[in-house]
Amino acid sequence: MAFPIQRLRRLRQHESMRRMVRETTLSPSDFIYPLFVVEGQDRREEIASMPGQFRLSVDLLVKEAGEILKLGIPAIILFGIPANKDERGSSGWDPNGIVQRAIRAVKEQVPELLVMTDVCIDEYTTHGHCGIVRNGKILNDETLECLTLMARTHAEAGADMVAPSDMMDGRVAAIRTELDRSGFSDLPIMAYAAKFSSCFYAPFRDAAFSSPQFGDRQSYQMDPANAREALREIELDVEEGADIVMVKPALPYLDIIATARARTLLPLAAYQVSGEYSMIKAAAQAGWLDESRAMMESLLAIKRAGADLILSYFAKDAAKLLH
Repeated sequence: MAFPIQRLRRLRQHESMRRMVRETTLSPSDFIYPLFVVEGQDRREEIASMPGQFRLSVDLLVKEAGEILKLGIPAIILFGIPANKDERGSSGWDPNGIVQRAIRAVKEQVPELLVMTDVCIDEYTTHGHCGIVRNGKILNDETLECLTLMARTHAEAGADMVAPSDMMDGRVAAIRTELDRSGFSDLPIMAYAAKFSSCFYAPFRDAAFSSPQFGDRQSYQMDPANAREALREIELDVEEGADIVMVKPALPYLDIIATARARTLLPLAAYQVSGEYSMIKAAAQAGWLDESRAMMESLLAIKRAGADLILSYFAKDAAKLLH
């Protein structure tokens, strides 16, 4: 019996041939690098649950920003760790707050780097939730005022893009209205559109000291079982004026990324979250995985699923390999 005429291995024989027919490629310009900023001077605290990641004071964060730009990474996203917290997270919209000062410093000293900001009050509240709490309930509409104030102060400080991550209903429209009213109609919004209630956020909450002090976030973040609802969330954020939509986490939700890519013409971001990063790091430290290969394969999978932009703590290491 004759061998079938098709031999798919023909195009796999040489590295040059494999590169020539490669369907998906990664570039440093695909990445957004998350950074944690804290009060103080010359302060660099390693995050125990995220090896290789640090909380940085503004002066050191600016130096880091310069290195990130040299690697060809076009953007960072800032997460603030304030000195003081209260029930409403008011330090989050203080014009002289930690993130606002970091924005100004980076834009002054590394102006070519895009500065995106997380818009959410969880890092700034004593209770650790993403919304105003009353009688144990997370209040949606009352929270929108806090988010719009935060977004506006980020814009006034010079942010290039704001990224609401709270999952309150209507927050994209509320922020868009406030930005337009305040003279920032050209400032884009990257919406955490399909953000699932995931255990993979645990190392981030350790890094940002933002774990809920009671209950959980299942009343506002999405049920991991729901794919159709994720598409509804994305469509609503598009209707409300989002310029980029995001799926978070990334690897456990590649199906959502792929389906969203087929449904929207907007740029699509995916967040390779702290738990995804820390699992690979831990397995590599134990000698169970090749860290570089696991890192690149995971990022490639996210890109292949349809993400245009990838928020990842691996961004710097990946960019170095891609150069």
